[in-house]
Amino acid sequence: MELEVLYHDEHLIAINKPHGLLVHRSFIAADVTEFAIQILRDQIGQRVTPVHRLDRKTSGVLLFALSNEANRSMNIQFQENKVVKKYLAVVRGYTIDEESIDYPLKKENGQMQEAISNYKTLERVELDIVLGKHPTQRYSLVEVKPDTGRMHQIRRHMDHIRHPIIGDRPHGCNKQNKLFRERWEMMTMLLHANSIRFHHPITNEEIEIKAKLQPEYIRSLKFLGFTSVL
Repeated sequence: MELEVLYHDEHLIAINKPHGLLVHRSFIAADVTEFAIQILRDQIGQRVTPVHRLDRKTSGVLLFALSNEANRSMNIQFQENKVVKKYLAVVRGYTIDEESIDYPLKKENGQMQEAISNYKTLERVELDIVLGKHPTQRYSLVEVKPDTGRMHQIRRHMDHIRHPIIGDRPHGCNKQNKLFRERWEMMTMLLHANSIRFHHPITNEEIEIKAKLQPEYIRSLKFLGFTSVL
């Protein structure tokens, strides 16, 4: 596998991470032998350090530092919420035009953390498909900007407002996931890290990096009838 490089200088490198690729080794997926860190390191022949995380099933912009200085600087920007990330998600139901979700999330140790996500609705579709007691199925395409960076934040927040992301497990809708799997053979989680904006750790220049949608995400948008981002 060769990773798509979106940005590369002597201090930073960014890739478009495909769905299903782990960033680094994890005890919850002990059988996996390929990781983004390892593949990218071998691809460019240099040590790389991820400065943020993407879930295994999330695609899109993933940024790595190539030096300790760049890593330290980027960590500070993330800690101070100076990095702007935007995601695209397909969710169940009709979302309202815009909303700020201010809902604390629990860490693995039980501690509660402040968590804020802002989204705006880009497009809505309705399909003539019967599922349970509903004669049609409604979906929304949303752009989400998290103000904080908690684990599974966007997934948990969209589930909290009862608009779970299609393909998400365990925070999604089992009935919808089954529908997509059986009707369209789609098992991808429809969450994509669309862009990231920050100040370069060495030059202080404002940098924005964007990632194109993965093929399976594009296929899903097409069979659903979304057109605004294609």
